[in-house]
Amino acid sequence: MQRIAVVTGGLGGIGTAICRRLSDEGLRVVCADVGAESTRAAEWVQEQERAGYRFAVYEVNVTEFSSCQRAVAAIEEASGPIGILVNCAGITRDGMFRKMHPDQWDAVLSTNLGSVFNMTRQVIEGMAERGYGRVVNISSVNGQKGQFGQTNYSAAKAGMHGFTMALAQEVAGKGITVNSISPGYVGTQMVMAVPEEVRAQIIAQIPVGRLGRPEEIAAAVAFCVSEEMGYMTGANLAVNGGLHMQF
Repeated sequence: MQRIAVVTGGLGGIGTAICRRLSDEGLRVVCADVGAESTRAAEWVQEQERAGYRFAVYEVNVTEFSSCQRAVAAIEEASGPIGILVNCAGITRDGMFRKMHPDQWDAVLSTNLGSVFNMTRQVIEGMAERGYGRVVNISSVNGQKGQFGQTNYSAAKAGMHGFTMALAQEVAGKGITVNSISPGYVGTQMVMAVPEEVRAQIIAQIPVGRLGRPEEIAAAVAFCVSEEMGYMTGANLAVNGGLHMQF
């Protein structure tokens, strides 16, 4: 039986790489994104088809529990039970804390952390009943070490680690693994939009001497969701080129 994998934020650079890699692994991949009904989404679907991939795309506002509930119900009705969830949706609203507006805080916490609850809550019961599930939360190196001007983002991404470890303990006996991945600086459109001199300063701090590739994050996701990795849960994979190392 072909397993169903849902990737939130699938239209983004890392999300797209994850969708493609999981499809290559033989999974039926569904993209869930706030922009699913936009022109951008239609262009994205066409681009994927030209590359040989066919993905269903569903509209979802990951900050709203009811929207996630509707999206998951529609996906399962059309495709079958969800066995794999990758929580990849995320935004930034950077600013120094002393000047940070509550809207900046709320938007990042709701999108990056609240979404993990909103989506995972919809699928975890079904996974437990079927005795199988894989949940992967895409966190960040800045959730591990913090980052100047990102109290909101760092707090949300650190919260994903706590969520991962706690839920992993609750569902370990049900055949479900819950893990997180913490990318460093990856050459997505967002990072490449940073001024070249700033990018150069960032790269100078990375021991491997370059930005990461979205495909490298996708490979880590494929590792976490594989059938063979049922013994790894509550773990965090740091994929950051050596920027931050912990024992």
